[in-house]
Amino acid sequence: MSYDAIVLAGGAAQRLGGADKPALSVGGRALLDRVLDACPDALTTVVVGGRRPTARPVRWTREDPPGGGPVAALDAGLRGTTAELVLVLSADLPFLDRETVRALLDAPGPDGAMLRDPDGRDQPLVAAYRAEPLRREIALLATEHGNLAGLPLRALTSELDLARVTAQPLASFDCDTWDDLAAARARIREHGTVLDQWITAAKNELGLDVDVDVKTLLDLARDAAHGVARPAAPLTTFLVGYAAAQAAATGADPAQAVAEASRKAADLALRWAAEADAGTGAGGDAAADQNGSG
Repeated sequence: MSYDAIVLAGGAAQRLGGADKPALSVGGRALLDRVLDACPDALTTVVVGGRRPTARPVRWTREDPPGGGPVAALDAGLRGTTAELVLVLSADLPFLDRETVRALLDAPGPDGAMLRDPDGRDQPLVAAYRAEPLRREIALLATEHGNLAGLPLRALTSELDLARVTAQPLASFDCDTWDDLAAARARIREHGTVLDQWITAAKNELGLDVDVDVKTLLDLARDAAHGVARPAAPLTTFLVGYAAAQAAATGADPAQAVAEASRKAADLALRWAAEADAGTGAGGDAAADQNGSG
């Protein structure tokens, strides 16, 4: 389903001492870029806030007045969209993933869908809204109050018929304080998830969109290190990536190209090791024969 995305990145970050929160990094990547990565297929992405470098192109706008709060910011972002479905996100969600975004977009709510966190709290800034009822309710609020400045999001969402989506526990984790940021930076390095987080970060840094079979590549690195020499492990995985890229350039499926290149390199490493073992055995026998003949 086609959609536009609005990312709210203009808060005052008072609990962070006024720091530029969207530019703070988790796992070596700005929070804003991590959120943008969760919605790469949006037709249009509008970021409401001050301009800053981003990993992919976006449109920029500001609420009126600046600092007017989330409803005013949402209204400003909505003016730059045309799709019937609008994804709305805050810019401080380090663990938001594409699966959660897809679940929100696919939910059957009449007016859209909102994430519900593990504690049962609704998250109106992790939500997908139908644009027409969203525009209607914003217009009604503006008429009722004279302007949108300072209005809470619940004044808007309470009038919408939204489905609730429960996603993976960290999808709604946001960084409002320095302790939150420290917790996010620690979580991303936890043993069970660090490789997945690193690969995702590296792919985005390099502009790659390919499935990575971690087990296959680690097995290849092990075989190259043990069967040839330790430095062979990173060099071999580099060559596999290069070979896979060449194959993909001719129309091959990237994931299959990686798998095939890995298989060939792993077989070579095993043959190399087997030959070395055989050579050691042959050398020993030859030495024994020579000693016996003497």
